[in-house]
Amino acid sequence: MVWNGERARMVATGDDHKVTPAELFFDLVFVYAITQVTALMAVAPSPLRVVGGMVVLALLWWCWCCFAWLGNVVRADSGALFGVLVTVMAVVLIVSLAVPEVFADEPGGLSAPLLFVLCYGAVRVLHLASYWLSGPGDRALRVTLRRTALASVLPPLVLLLIGSAYSGRVQLLLWLGAVAVDYGGIYVTGSSGWRVNSPGHFAERHGLIVIIALGESIVAMGVGVSGFPLTVAVLGASAAGLLLSAGLWRLYFRQLGEAAEHRLAALDGDDRTRFARDVYTFLHLPLVAGVVLCALGMKKALQQVADTGHYGLAEPLHGVVAWSLTGGVGVYLLGAAAIVLRTTGRRPFALAAGGVCCLAAGPLVGLVPALVALAALATTAAALVWVHGRRTSGTFEAVEAA
Repeated sequence: MVWNGERARMVATGDDHKVTPAELFFDLVFVYAITQVTALMAVAPSPLRVVGGMVVLALLWWCWCCFAWLGNVVRADSGALFGVLVTVMAVVLIVSLAVPEVFADEPGGLSAPLLFVLCYGAVRVLHLASYWLSGPGDRALRVTLRRTALASVLPPLVLLLIGSAYSGRVQLLLWLGAVAVDYGGIYVTGSSGWRVNSPGHFAERHGLIVIIALGESIVAMGVGVSGFPLTVAVLGASAAGLLLSAGLWRLYFRQLGEAAEHRLAALDGDDRTRFARDVYTFLHLPLVAGVVLCALGMKKALQQVADTGHYGLAEPLHGVVAWSLTGGVGVYLLGAAAIVLRTTGRRPFALAAGGVCCLAAGPLVGLVPALVALAALATTAAALVWVHGRRTSGTFEAVEAA
């Protein structure tokens, strides 16, 4: 399909479409954005700040998902869409710069909350406009786009704009309401009109964003020990953190990702769209959120182990940071359990039970040294992933053969 001449053409994708270098380039700005969310929570850890961080992450996730869907139906390396992607990257970079002050705006300069909202709105408008131009003859798509604008874009933007004029709990509640309306609006608009042309491309895009989140957790450990001398305890804590990240990686890429991709490829029409919406757009968010929460705990654990001038090796993590270490893994495991249930119809009791236990283990983290808590969590997660893999290997093989 071509519009406004050869240089501005949008090229439709096929079922064998793969991730393009343009999309990898696009993802780079979200590496920084996710890092900023961890920084937002780490500056002054509190339950409200953690909830605020998750609200910001949910909004950033929506920005990324919009163009993951669009890149599945139109090539991202074509002239028109690549120009849009670069523009969105610039806007998301501004959003990322505003993240640390989005709930505590510093005096002087531009209003960070207002700047965040305006840029978020710009991303959503660019997405709808690009989708509109990508299918000039697709009436079902254009009907869905109009419904999306009215149900899932305009109302949340109004709430976000109102919230940006406030601070504290009022702002947080208004923004939380905006996220709820935004995500709920997708169900109101329905699945008709949206398309998943290439299951392989769609699955690979979401696998890459999981890799980005896991990479951010490793970066967070490095930031935590930055400026402190290397000790045996620091090396041990780093190894434990890496083992934990490896366990989460293995759970997704060896036990979830391939089965979900095969299930997506086996469906067609609106059934494929609904599955993509449920498993990838909605249920991958808990995976990313869980890693970001865990990264907060890992960062603080490594910082305490390294900063022997202020903490002893027997010092435990405290408060919401202690919960985030295990709670992040719990959120990740529950998200993984939901993906297994939606993909195979089987109930993954080991993952669900492990997720609930991790969510409830926060008080226990506050009773043992940070290094011991991190090592115990890494060992437990690795064992749980191994047990789940042994119990479900036959199920996933059956799904892949279907």
